[in-house]
Amino acid sequence: MSLSFGLLGIGLLGPGLDDWAQAAPLLAQPAAWAPRPTVVPAPARLPATERRRAGPLVKASVALADQACQAAGRDPAGLPSVFTSSTGEPGNCHALCEALAAPERLVSPTRFTNSVHNAAGGYWHIATRSMQDSTSLGAFDASFAAGLLEAAAICAERGTPVLLVACDVPYPEPLHAVRPLPDSFGVALVLGPPRAGAAQLTLGALSDQPATPCDTAPLEALRRAIPAARALPLLQALARRHAGLLQLDWPPDQSIALELAFR
Repeated sequence: MSLSFGLLGIGLLGPGLDDWAQAAPLLAQPAAWAPRPTVVPAPARLPATERRRAGPLVKASVALADQACQAAGRDPAGLPSVFTSSTGEPGNCHALCEALAAPERLVSPTRFTNSVHNAAGGYWHIATRSMQDSTSLGAFDASFAAGLLEAAAICAERGTPVLLVACDVPYPEPLHAVRPLPDSFGVALVLGPPRAGAAQLTLGALSDQPATPCDTAPLEALRRAIPAARALPLLQALARRHAGLLQLDWPPDQSIALELAFR
């Protein structure tokens, strides 16, 4: 069984990659890409109080979602969503562990609220006043592929556009030592039914084929280092308008086929 869908809008944030418009030429010609620390913007959609409470994963996810919705020309309130992350909000997890290790064991209500894996989706739907359903996933290094599969299935079943956001941010020490993510990276896609003029993607079967790498060592290192950056081969193909078959990571030792076409 396969799932086909169109790509209506893209958001991107990563080292030296500020948004899709700026990043697409760099991904097409990566010799010009100069990695620098990711700057997570303050999402204008969140009220000031919520911006202060939100961690970097929430802020990055909201900014990415806004990018993709604007590019697609879609009202965010009308889109069901899928938020996927390998890390969740690691800084918040670290702070909770510190609080529980202290003699008083006092946990901040805000920390507790932000500890759930669907915090990013919750902030987004509150900010957009969306009554559409939202799914939050975590699948270790396969989190991007798992989110894409979930969003594609929703799109196929309902015949309506779906927002997908995949984002990961670094852990503080000592967790960073055992799960070293060098920087923040995120991608957002608005998927919709296939249509003329939009890139068309088809998800296929799992196989033992190796995942498709990036074609330069620096980008490949980024792809392997951050789970959400497993989207980079697809983003490179889109930037170059190269149709063909890609394989996305599906650990432990599998991949899922993704065919890209331009109609």
